[in-house]
Amino acid sequence: MSGKQRLLDDIIRPVIEGLGYECWGLEFVSQGKHSILRVFIDGENGVMLEDCEVVSRQISGVLDVEDPISGEYALEVSSPGMDRPLYNLSQFERYAGHKVSVKLRMPFDGRRNFEGLLKGIEGSDIVLVVEDNEYLFPADSIDKANVVPQFD
Repeated sequence: MSGKQRLLDDIIRPVIEGLGYECWGLEFVSQGKHSILRVFIDGENGVMLEDCEVVSRQISGVLDVEDPISGEYALEVSSPGMDRPLYNLSQFERYAGHKVSVKLRMPFDGRRNFEGLLKGIEGSDIVLVVEDNEYLFPADSIDKANVVPQFD
């Protein structure tokens, strides 16, 4: 997590949790004058449009006061969805037994993209089974990870 994302997380997470939701994660994409702040929330019974609206209004108010982002930006609040991104070890642990896709920061065995069964975590590594091969990837080597939706 970048310094900017950590700062935003420190400001936003208490607001979301105070409203009774889980702050699943956030992404800040700096694009010059038109940056995007994506905030993913989850709830016990899922997330509806009205939930996103309530959280968006509260976050907007706090961000207006704290002013951590210079320039214009768009705020997007949504559910993590079926292909939810995984940001931390506890989320990886919760989705053990599911199929996930992982993109590494640096190539391993000549590739950066892996898709397989998430077996769990060991220490600070995730355990991924890909085509009968078991891989241990340090969490900090992962650039992006998502749950792969299964439609049976």
